[in-house]
Amino acid sequence: MRIFVFSLILILSGCQSAYYAAMEKVGVEKRDILVDRVEEAKDAQEDAQQQFTSALEQFSQLIQFEGGELQEVYEGLKDQFDASSDSATRVTTRIDKVESVAEALFDEWQEELEQYSSETLRRDSQRKLQDTQRRYSKLLKSMRKAESKMAPVLSALQDNVLYLKHNLNAAAIGALQGEFGAVKKEVDQLIKEMNSAIKQSNDFIQSMKAK
Repeated sequence: MRIFVFSLILILSGCQSAYYAAMEKVGVEKRDILVDRVEEAKDAQEDAQQQFTSALEQFSQLIQFEGGELQEVYEGLKDQFDASSDSATRVTTRIDKVESVAEALFDEWQEELEQYSSETLRRDSQRKLQDTQRRYSKLLKSMRKAESKMAPVLSALQDNVLYLKHNLNAAAIGALQGEFGAVKKEVDQLIKEMNSAIKQSNDFIQSMKAK
């Protein structure tokens, strides 16, 4: 199993290297790809904010249920949970892609410092590399922190979906009313952290375009 995983990593790594090489041939450098991927990760987080807010609104409507088809209410909440889960996966995938190209960029940048004949230019490039790494590290930390806030929300939503699935009656609605406050608190915290990560993303993008 370990050999398979290691082989898969090598294959994926090779695919990434080939992709970067192909992009460079058409004038797209790793720094350009990094900026694009940070933008895509930011977009995914903005979409996730909307989706989790929508799920919370659906949950709010659920606990205010006053009659009608409980099956429809359950299906609505389940759809919101599924969409939120997909949205969370998309955020993680986008952040992983940011991390992948950033590592490749910084490795290449570090290696190319040795190619300078001018010590002045080499020192200036090294200073810019270190500054970019600091900014990136701050960005990635913020993204991962926001990402980590999605799991508690998904867990809470899943619990309520499962409970409602097996208890489709008015009493179940009453039981879930006590859960809303905790879920809202988790969603509010998630939105807060994502806003911070989105701001960090915008700042990083601007700093890269200014270099």
